[in-house]
Amino acid sequence: MPGVRELDVADITAAVARMCAEANYDLPADVYAALGAAQATEASPTGRAVLGQLIENADIARTDRVPICQDTGLAVLFVELGQDVHLVGGNLEEALHEGVRRGYTDGYLRKSSVLEPGHARLNTKDNTPAIIHTRVVPGDKVWIAVMPKGGGAENMSSLTMLKPAQGAEGIVNAVVETVSRAGSNPCPPVVIGVGIGGTIDRVTLLAKHALLREIGSRHADPRLAAMEDEMLARINALGIGPQGLGGTTTALAVFIEEAPSHLASMPVAVNVQCHAQRHQTVTI
Repeated sequence: MPGVRELDVADITAAVARMCAEANYDLPADVYAALGAAQATEASPTGRAVLGQLIENADIARTDRVPICQDTGLAVLFVELGQDVHLVGGNLEEALHEGVRRGYTDGYLRKSSVLEPGHARLNTKDNTPAIIHTRVVPGDKVWIAVMPKGGGAENMSSLTMLKPAQGAEGIVNAVVETVSRAGSNPCPPVVIGVGIGGTIDRVTLLAKHALLREIGSRHADPRLAAMEDEMLARINALGIGPQGLGGTTTALAVFIEEAPSHLASMPVAVNVQCHAQRHQTVTI
């Protein structure tokens, strides 16, 4: 077919398997640099020492090809499928699940997925099924992001259905209160993804997707960039500090994604990520 690119799903499986392992072994360069910058400015001697230990831990993981954290997370996958790609050789979701299965098995990563979570809690033994979010976009490429999401940070996340009259102040307060309640549980310094608007399902996805932003980047909308700065300043003023031992570095970054919502609603979701802000991306 003219203008259509054929892609074997085996290539997708291989890429996902590789990224699952690498995401758990290699702290992204922006996160590693942010930890170093935080160590240089942290006011607490204990906080500086803890940040040094986190950096050392990342170095050991990268060199020895072992996980940064024993909780290697559920595999969250964001996929952007070009509409001019014709997949052959199998089903896309099955290929993605198989990549996670191989990556977590061959990479000797802890398997954390359980069936019947409210009852038997049976481990699936290969970390599948993955959590997959797929969008069809223009073009002839497939873009995939793998984000291992640990339970400690995920458990501290929140969803709040604010009243529209609470406005921007209410949003900032909801985010700061979430981090304050979390305390040391999500292994700070954290990275915070914030979703504003949409519906109850969309807003939580916005918050998780926001975690893919590069640390140090600024939101293109000046209003939201200013809100991110305010949230970060107030979070770091909480004094929780690295690993909850006190200090001026409770968060490395706050990232917001916003979507239109119903005129009667103002959903706000906070997705908390630990200091090991793990993710890998690829374009095939």
